Amino acid sequence: MFDNLKAMQSIAGLLKNKDRLVEAGERIKAKSDALRVVGSAGGGACRATVTGRMEVVDLVLDPALLSGMAVDEKTRSLATSLIKDAVNDGLKQAQGQVKDMIAREAEALGLPGVSDQLSGLLG
Repeated sequence: MFDNLKAMQSIAGLLKNKDRLVEAGERIKAKSDALRVVGSAGGGACRATVTGRMEVVDLVLDPALLSGMAVDEKTRSLATSLIKDAVNDGLKQAQGQVKDMIAREAEALGLPGVSDQLSGLLG
């Protein structure tokens, strides 16, 4: 309860100094835009590059996997699974890094623990 009151006081203080809050938001946005993580599956046979905005910007499949997809239904099914796993791995890594970024900014603004509350809201 006291932690919530302390957080509310910090938020009230920030609202008085909106510039700091806006600057923190801009830093988070810029860092998220620049962030690139690579998720992989199948020992690197499939790699997905994901941004901090949770967008897949690149997908690389091993040539052997690609050639097998044209001939074999089993390989196509495996490739589909690897693509899904690589994308999900990349998204999970990006989400973790963005969460850490937000936590550092919140702490710098005097709002420790806010990222945990945001995580609950964001899933």
